[in-house]
Amino acid sequence: MIASVRGTVLAVRLDSAVVEVGGVGMLVQATPATLAGLRVGAQATLATSLVVREDSLTLFGFADADEREVFEVVQTVSGVGPRLALAMLAVHTPDGLRRAVAGEDLAALMRVPGIGRKGAQRIVLELGDRLGAPSGAGAPATSSAASDDRRDQVVEALVGLGWNAKAAGDAVSAVLQDAPGPVAADEVAGVLRAALRTLGGGHG
Repeated sequence: MIASVRGTVLAVRLDSAVVEVGGVGMLVQATPATLAGLRVGAQATLATSLVVREDSLTLFGFADADEREVFEVVQTVSGVGPRLALAMLAVHTPDGLRRAVAGEDLAALMRVPGIGRKGAQRIVLELGDRLGAPSGAGAPATSSAASDDRRDQVVEALVGLGWNAKAAGDAVSAVLQDAPGPVAADEVAGVLRAALRTLGGGHG
């Protein structure tokens, strides 16, 4: 089990990063939020989970051990594999998932691509209280979401991919000009891809 990696970030992609550990470049799959915090050439430490299959070894990386734990626990639900578990963490924070499961909020779970009503019901039923209580258990579920604008996160991700801050900011503004307002957590990946299409192949 590879519990963590620490080293120099060699590359940051849309869904993964390469971190050099002991002279070896390790490909780590991660959420847009985790990838947005990485910088090429900088040091990074990621909590990791190694998923072993007959034909592959896939390393998933997380900002902290809590994310990794949630990633591993949700995979105990029938029908939830590592890719769907990662998608759940791309849309919701660990505490967001805890609130959704504890409150049986099927709509919140169905915001994750690949989860329908039956899947959401199964997640609530099978997880129960196994994720534990959210750290902000007394706070209303909407308190963080209302002020949670991920626009800067998209810009940071583009900078990490090689564009300068002005070009990145202009591209994100162009993408959002028809839909002004905050960028929600589940919109980060889509806005990032659209901004990349706007920027095209050249670096600014």
